Amino acid sequence: MNHNANTRNQPEMASLLLGAGFALASLIILPAVAQRVGLGSSVTIALRGALMRAANRF
Repeated sequence: MNHNANTRNQPEMASLLLGAGFALASLIILPAVAQRVGLGSSVTIALRGALMRAANRF
């Protein structure tokens, strides 16, 4: 019976990890890369919005 509980929780866990990865990328990694490359803050904000919309699809 435990196997069924684990099977059910795996998609939820994958979804949670994916969402956390998108949040990490949009809040920390994206601004650092944008600053390094020399992108403006408006471009960074637009990319952050796109990442968060992508995260909401999952």
